[in-house]
Amino acid sequence: MMRIDEFNPETDLEITRVIGASPAVVWRCLTEAALLERWFCPVPWQVRGAVIEAEPGGIFHTPMYGPEGEVQDEGPGCVLVAEPRRAFAFSDAMGPGFRPRDGGFMTGVYLLEAVEAGTRIVARALHGDVATKEKHAEMGFELGWGAALDQLDALAQGI
Repeated sequence: MMRIDEFNPETDLEITRVIGASPAVVWRCLTEAALLERWFCPVPWQVRGAVIEAEPGGIFHTPMYGPEGEVQDEGPGCVLVAEPRRAFAFSDAMGPGFRPRDGGFMTGVYLLEAVEAGTRIVARALHGDVATKEKHAEMGFELGWGAALDQLDALAQGI
C-alpha cells in the first residue's frame, strides 16, 4: 500500500526546499487562508477568497486569478491529511466531506521536517496517470511551484 509520504516517479512531481522558518510558521502559511493567499501561486497570479478547513474532510478552496482576468476555480477540494507541523495534503478529486467529484487533476502534498536552517518542505503533485503528470510538467510545474515555494520562504521568514 502506498502512503502519502511515498514518491512514485512514474506519476508524481516533486520539489524540495529549505524554508528559513520553523515548521509551526510554515504550517500556518499552509493552513491559514489569509497567509496562503500571499504565496500559493506565482505572481502575477493571485489566490483570492481561499477557504481552508485544516482537518481531514475539510474544505480546500483556492480560486486563482490571472493578470489578464483569467480565473482558475474548479470549486472546493478536500483536505486529506492535516498533521500539524508535519504533513498537509488535499485533492481536487473530492469535495468537502470526501465526496467524489468528476475530473480530478491532482493531489497536493506538503511534507514538513524541522532542520537546523528551518523547515525542509517536500511539495508533491500526485497524478492518476503518466499523461496527467506529463501535462502538469509541461504546464510549468517546476517553475510555478518553485516560485510559489520561494514566495512561501519570503513570507514565512517575515512572520
